[in-house]
Amino acid sequence: QVQLVESGGGLRQAGGSLRLACAASGRTFSSSAMGWFRQAPGKEREFVAASSGTNTYYADCVKGRFTISRNNAKNTVSLQMNSLKPEDADIYYCAQGRLRYPVRLTTSYDYWGQGTQVTVSS
Repeated sequence: QVQLVESGGGLRQAGGSLRLACAASGRTFSSSAMGWFRQAPGKEREFVAASSGTNTYYADCVKGRFTISRNNAKNTVSLQMNSLKPEDADIYYCAQGRLRYPVRLTTSYDYWGQGTQVTVSS
């Protein structure tokens, strides 16, 4: 069973930076797709970024500001968020699954973390 634990959420002013981390258990990390999603109350969970291991993918709204990276030796995936905007404030979730396309769909992932809150003040 895979377990994902996110960390690094917090409060930042607009224009600031934050780095989220996700630690994964299990032996299949290196061959898995890893994704970051976010969700506001009452809204659908939306795609932020993903890593297939060889390629990275980003939502248009974060492209150029966010960077996903992974460390297969440590079973971790990170999301560096720069130039934060108030609309980036959400609960951010880490996800893992066997690589399926499109990576932006929540149904492409099998496991989810509990989420970490990101708040951005204007």
